[in-house]
Amino acid sequence: MQNDLTLTAISPLDGRYHTKCAELNKIASEYGLMYYRLIVEVKWLQKLATLSLKEIPPLSKASQDFLNKLIQNFNIEDADAIKSLEATTNHDVKAIEYFIKNALSENPELNQIKEFVHFGCTSEDINNLAYALMLKDIQEKNLQPLFSNLISQLENIVKTHKATPMLSRTHGQPATPTTLGKEIANVVARLQKQLNPLQTFKFTGKFNGAVGNFNAHTIAYPEVAWNQVAEEFVTSLDLAYNPLTTQIEPHDNLAEYFHNLMRINTILIDFSRDVWGYISLGYFKQKVKATETGSSTMPHKVNPIDFENAEGNFGLANALFSHFAEKLPISRWQRDLSDSTVLRNIGVACGYMLIALKSLIQGVNKLEVNHTQINADLNANWEVLGEAIQTVMRRYGIEAPYEKLKSLTRDKKITSETLHVFIDSLKLPIEVQERLKKLTPSDYIGLAIKLTG
Repeated sequence: MQNDLTLTAISPLDGRYHTKCAELNKIASEYGLMYYRLIVEVKWLQKLATLSLKEIPPLSKASQDFLNKLIQNFNIEDADAIKSLEATTNHDVKAIEYFIKNALSENPELNQIKEFVHFGCTSEDINNLAYALMLKDIQEKNLQPLFSNLISQLENIVKTHKATPMLSRTHGQPATPTTLGKEIANVVARLQKQLNPLQTFKFTGKFNGAVGNFNAHTIAYPEVAWNQVAEEFVTSLDLAYNPLTTQIEPHDNLAEYFHNLMRINTILIDFSRDVWGYISLGYFKQKVKATETGSSTMPHKVNPIDFENAEGNFGLANALFSHFAEKLPISRWQRDLSDSTVLRNIGVACGYMLIALKSLIQGVNKLEVNHTQINADLNANWEVLGEAIQTVMRRYGIEAPYEKLKSLTRDKKITSETLHVFIDSLKLPIEVQERLKKLTPSDYIGLAIKLTG
């Protein structure tokens, strides 16, 4: 049963579809953003304690454990406490800083250095790393497993049906045959090309103060190589370091990432529509559950709703990713806050993408190949062999081969007998005539099996 909160939610991500993207709740939410900000602030304090600064001595193991537990034990009560502080500060990052300082007051050693929490930082130093860590987790924990699942499903279809002949459709019309496995292999190849860069993709981060020059750092400790320290800190988070920025990390890196996701989604929209069409043609049946209803008035229907759901949600995700990629790299002078409200929708876009991927995986899992319909379609369209015959005619110097086959086949249903009579009329070597007469639409698949691998 749904509770009142899901039934009254404005966003379907928190309402109708909340169970399909619930794994993002603690990653891409306000709670998640607090958690990643906390990681950055705490680890920065730990980094400062390694720099041999007189005012920040190396931390004892007990103090290190204390700080680590602030991160490990972060919970909803802590998030509520931060929100209470924000009610006073009217600044979300400052509220994190005060939360940490309040916690450090309980530890005598850490209490002595609590004013070094957020040292030299502007809010964007914390935020850009927090969002990078958030996206890194979404990519590794949520998206990548779904990509792997989908690719595995598709590769299984390729392997099983690499030799299953199937009539192609160009412009929606019967065309030169292919194989089912080859068509799915096309999709896998396109996806792999876009997924490969994600294997090595690094989210970038900056950590250089108010306008990117380490102004506050160097006035306090001019002897420290702050650019090197910042690089060490950012890379310790498994992020790439951006040394040259204004107050904000320029987000070109995020635009690149979102564009990559858009290309993946676009390929999957294309695939969803094609499978929808193949279901309409009867090439695929869908596994059904006795309790499910396909139509409120037509009881016979089994609608391809998983592919329709996937198409719609991939589109929603892409609309947001497109805006992110176009908007985030643009900032007035050193800083404006128009990116802040946009960044808070990262979880929304990723949520729609998760729902789409899960729907698509579910839909593919329901597919059953209808060999009877596929074969019937091939046998009903002998005219597609016109391409083969006219191409062989060219080899043997027969005049106007295309025109002859056009006259014979265009907008006509041709039988094998019709084609055989035509072949017998051609001045071709007997063995070539026999080879052409043995050809069927199911055999005319070229190198489809070999290309599939």
